[in-house]
Amino acid sequence: MIENMNRRRALRGILGGSAVTVGLPLLNVFLNGNGTALASGDPIPTRFGTWLWGLGMNAAIFTPKKLGANFDLPPEIESLKNVKQHINLFTNFNTFKDAAPLMCHHTGWVILRTGMAPSPSNVRPGETIDVTVAKRIGNTTRFQILSSTATGDVRDSYSYESTNSINPPDWSPVRFYQKVFGPDYQDPNAADFVPNPKVMIRKSVLSGVLEGAKSFQQKIGAEDRARLDQYFTGLRDLERQLDLQLTKPTPLAACKHIKAPADDPAAGVDAGLVSKRHRLMTEVMVMALACDQTRVFNMGYAAETASTTKPGYEKPHHTATHEEPLGPGGYQEEVSWFTRRAMEEWAYFVEAFARTPEGDGTLLDHTLAYAMSDISYAKIHSLDGIPMFTAGRAGGKLKTGLHIDGAASPGTRVGFTAMKTLGLDIPSWGTLSNTTSKEIGEILV
Repeated sequence: MIENMNRRRALRGILGGSAVTVGLPLLNVFLNGNGTALASGDPIPTRFGTWLWGLGMNAAIFTPKKLGANFDLPPEIESLKNVKQHINLFTNFNTFKDAAPLMCHHTGWVILRTGMAPSPSNVRPGETIDVTVAKRIGNTTRFQILSSTATGDVRDSYSYESTNSINPPDWSPVRFYQKVFGPDYQDPNAADFVPNPKVMIRKSVLSGVLEGAKSFQQKIGAEDRARLDQYFTGLRDLERQLDLQLTKPTPLAACKHIKAPADDPAAGVDAGLVSKRHRLMTEVMVMALACDQTRVFNMGYAAETASTTKPGYEKPHHTATHEEPLGPGGYQEEVSWFTRRAMEEWAYFVEAFARTPEGDGTLLDHTLAYAMSDISYAKIHSLDGIPMFTAGRAGGKLKTGLHIDGAASPGTRVGFTAMKTLGLDIPSWGTLSNTTSKEIGEILV
């Protein structure tokens, strides 16, 4: 064991002749056994984000009969009538677990967000698509990625860099607002710009500590170095955020002041509370994008094993998918009620972008949002035909208003198309049967 190393060990640096310290994460070495255009002339940026709802759908009352434009809206998606022109619906695309075991309610979303089937020894393979895209388009904003969830549970994250580096979502609308528009926010349309001296000090402290950390890294094992490198990546991202706060932002006509939520919805997963939480989060997220605080986002409506409840019905959503019998119409009526609520929230999310003016169009025109579930038919944990949507035109690069049949091709084609549209130079995406190098040409301009 390295001498003088314990959990109280901190990195030390020098700032202006004074010592500064930053605490360390828990390392093995501490354990027993070492276990159009903006006003500046710059083009309006394109944003990317994801939206997730849990427990899939019932194809008989979800999947349109008609392909292409002017597709019909079966009962489970009839709430999309006002946003149909803004979205694309993808059905009959498959995800393949290959030799990996089926990890119920986990395998599907991991494949659609990473291109790889997870196994118990590697529960979170690769990195999620938002992280990949953020490396391309998210380095000039205060937040590289913003994630939020309407479930009220910080554990409901679908964004990660690795198994050991999960990006937790904001779950409180009040705290989310404060994070984005609190004291550290620099209004791009303010008449005057005065750098915050507290920010200058924080940036200098981090710079001093990071410089002083080089010798420390040489004294620990490989696994600890990897963990510490992830930690330093977070510190460097914080340093980048602070640097941006010390630079006068470009004026943005789309950026408007919004009121802070008066309070958080009551704790709980009643569908009404989840809806209220989701809509408050949506309003903050939309303006965070319009004010260029981030260009990459994640929004979770309901977890993959959603425990959302319905007033007067005794079973939560997930339990109902397995225990409710088929009704006279040949489908689970209570389960369908939950799916319809999810689609109402997806419609609200899309509408919020579409009603935010930007340039000669809307925020949605400069956005590519990618929505998916974790499974198709939850009663039998089916991976075939997991429904997906895109919303927005990605700066004029995509067509919308289409229903696309994937003919049982890899569902990773949607994510691959999104990344190519956003300028990522990748020849293919995914592994084994989920590998694809084929874009969905029907939606490309």
